[in-house]
Amino acid sequence: MAARKRKARAMAAGGAALWRRFSAWLPRGRLGLTALLGRLSDRLSRGRDRRTRRSSWLLLAPLLTPPIPVITAPPCSLCPEGAHRFQWIRNLVPEFGISSSHIKVLSSPAEFYELLKVQIKAAKQRVVMASLYLGTGLLEQELVDCLEETLEKSLQAKGSPDLRVSILLDYTRGSRGRKNSRTMLIPLLQRFPEQVRVSLFHTPNLRGLLRLLIPERFNETIGLQHIKVYLFDDNVILSGANLSDLYFTNRQDRYVLLRDSPEIADFFTELVDAIGDVSLQLQQDDTVQMMEGMVHPYQGDKVAYCEIANRRVMEVINSARTRQELLHAKTFHSSQAGSSLLSQQGSQASGSLKPEPDTWIYPLIQMKPFGIQIDEMVTETLLTEAERDARIYLTTGYFNLTQAYMDLILGTRAEYRILLASPEVNGFFGAKGVAGAIPAAYVYIEHQFYSEVCCLQQQERVQLQEYSRAGWTFHAKGLWLYLAGSDLPCLTLIGSPNFGYRSVHRDLEAQVAIVTENKALQQQLHQEQEQLYLCSGVVSTSTFEQPNRYVKLWVKLVTPLIKNFF
Repeated sequence: MAARKRKARAMAAGGAALWRRFSAWLPRGRLGLTALLGRLSDRLSRGRDRRTRRSSWLLLAPLLTPPIPVITAPPCSLCPEGAHRFQWIRNLVPEFGISSSHIKVLSSPAEFYELLKVQIKAAKQRVVMASLYLGTGLLEQELVDCLEETLEKSLQAKGSPDLRVSILLDYTRGSRGRKNSRTMLIPLLQRFPEQVRVSLFHTPNLRGLLRLLIPERFNETIGLQHIKVYLFDDNVILSGANLSDLYFTNRQDRYVLLRDSPEIADFFTELVDAIGDVSLQLQQDDTVQMMEGMVHPYQGDKVAYCEIANRRVMEVINSARTRQELLHAKTFHSSQAGSSLLSQQGSQASGSLKPEPDTWIYPLIQMKPFGIQIDEMVTETLLTEAERDARIYLTTGYFNLTQAYMDLILGTRAEYRILLASPEVNGFFGAKGVAGAIPAAYVYIEHQFYSEVCCLQQQERVQLQEYSRAGWTFHAKGLWLYLAGSDLPCLTLIGSPNFGYRSVHRDLEAQVAIVTENKALQQQLHQEQEQLYLCSGVVSTSTFEQPNRYVKLWVKLVTPLIKNFF
C-alpha cells in the first residue's frame, strides 16, 4: 500500500511538470487555456504540499494571502539550427549560443576570489554583482578597495566616467549587525554617487506584525534575494557563492566563467536592474528609500507590488527571448542565402571571426513570490524525461528537496548520485542556539529520504553520498546530466538554487542550464563533478548508526514544522 502511494505521488509530480510544459507551448492567443492548465497544475502541487506540510501559524502568515497568478512566457518558433534534445527550453527563456572556448570552469574558492579581483580591476564599462550579502572581513574590504580603485581611474579618465557599478543584495541579511554589507558600501556611494548603485531587496512576505515579531537573525527565513551573479563588462561569473571570506577560502562551491559574452552579460545586467528597481535603494546616510513612484515591498499593497515586479522581470526575459529569436532567424536565413560564408570571409580578413556556437546557455529564473516558476518547470521536466540508464549527479549544500523533486527521483528511470553535506561540513555546524540543531535536522531529513529509497528497493539506482573534508564547509549545488551510454555530461545546471522548498517557493533564484556538444567542455564539467564526489562517502544504513548522527527527539518533532524555512 505504501509503495502504491509513493508511486502515485511520483505520477502526480510528473503529470504536474508535463502539464506546465505543455501549457508553455500553447500557441499565442490561447492565454485563457494556458492559465487554466497552469491552475490545474498548481492545484495538483498545492494538494500534495498540503498533505506534507505542517507549519506553525506565525511562520506561515506570509503564505496565507492569495497567490500571484503564474504568467508563462509566450512560446517561440525558432529556426531548426543547433539542434539538440534540450531545445524545448528556449520556448520559455532566451537561448544564447556561444563557443565552448569562452567557458571556463573554476574549481576552488581561492581561484574564484582572485578572478573577482582581476575582473574588477580590468572593468571599463560595468560591474554588476548580485549576492545574498557582502561580508565585513579583510578579504571583503579588499574587494571594495578594488572597486574604489577602478572607479577612481574611471573618474580621472578624460571626459565623463564610463564605469557604472550596480550591487544587489538582500535587505535582511545585508543589514544584520552594526557592521554589515551596507556600512561596507556606503563609502563608495559617498565618493562616487553618480556611478554606484546599491539595491537591497526586501521580500514582500515579511510585513506587518510578522516583521515586528521575528528576531533579526531569523527574519531571513521568510524570503531572500539569493541570486549570485558577478559580471564585468562582457564577462559573467555564475556561482552559488556569496561575497564573504568563507567563500573565498574554505567553503566549497561551484563557479563558471563565461568570457566575451555580451548578450548574456546584457541579460543579467537587465535582470539585476529589474530587481533593483523594485528594491530599496541605499543612501549615503545609511537610510533606504524606494524609487519614485514604486510600490513599497512591505508597506505598500502586496499584490500590486508583486504584479509590478513580475512585469519588470518578465519584460527582461521576453525581450531577450525576442532578440535571440531575431538573431537566430537572421543567422539561419543568411546561411540559406549563402551570405554567411561571405560574412565569415570578411570577418577573417579583419581578424574578428566569431567561433561557431557549440554550447547553449539558458537562464532559468525562479521567483515564486512574483509568480515566476521557470526554473522549477525546467528542473521538473529534466527529471521527468531523463531516460533509463541516464545518470544525474545532483548536489546541494542543504539536502531538503521539495516533495515534487523527491517523488520524481523515486518514481522515474534515471540513475541518481546525490551529493550532500555531512553534518561536519554543514554551514550551521557548531552554530549557537537553535541554529546549532539545523545539521541534525538535515540528518533527519536525509535519513527519512534514505529510508524511502530502501523501502522501494532503489538503493542501486538512487545513491546518496556525503561530502566530507576536514576544515571545510560545503555549499555546492546544481546537477550534471549524462545521457545513456555516455561517459561525459552534456548538460549542467549551475547557480543559486538548492532544490529545496525555499528555492522553489520563497527566495529569488537564478541559474543557467549549459548544454554543450563540445567534448573538451564536457570533460571540464566531468572533472568538476569527479573532484567534488571524490571527497565523499556512500551513505548506507550504518551511516545513521554513528554517534554523530544521533538526532534528539525534539529535533525530530520540530523538523516537519520548520523544514520549509531553511
